Amino acid sequence: MLEQAGIPHEVIVSGADETVTGSPAQQVEELALRKAKAVLPLVRKARHCGLDPQSPQMNAIIIAADTLVFIGEEVLGKPENHAQAFEMLKKLQGNAHEVYTGVALLDVASGKTNVFASVAEVTFRPLCDAEILAYIATGEPFDKAGAYGIQEKGATLVSRINGDFYTVMGLPISKVCTALGEMGYDYWNRC
Repeated sequence: MLEQAGIPHEVIVSGADETVTGSPAQQVEELALRKAKAVLPLVRKARHCGLDPQSPQMNAIIIAADTLVFIGEEVLGKPENHAQAFEMLKKLQGNAHEVYTGVALLDVASGKTNVFASVAEVTFRPLCDAEILAYIATGEPFDKAGAYGIQEKGATLVSRINGDFYTVMGLPISKVCTALGEMGYDYWNRC
């Protein structure tokens, strides 16, 4: 999505602990900020290797995100096995649920942050067990909150979305670009 928006980037996996409590919005905001802070020393070290601290290359913003699926009072994370994926998808089928994505922007040079959450409501169409099993067999559910990815074959499970499609994908890009602008990053390169 960053590439699509024309934002140069590189991916660094944070390895941050993902244990949190609180409301869904608080959880995703906390996890996104934790991921950004975990990556900060790695970025600073890479940026300082042979660079003048005033160099333009030192001007980087870390973008970290976390997404969760919330149905009823239950958070659905990433399934660990086929049985968990089936159980999650069975709960979602025929029902509406909320998808929360938290984003943390962290300016490497100044340490300033901008943290926010975005929510979208997603409704699954009714599914039979054979459809759920066929979807699980694609392998898509295992690295996705709620056991589905709307940008892939999981789109066939969804009957309606209220809110930002990109929130469901895991990065509300319009809000990210607005926040980047507020932090002084001109993603249109107008200046």
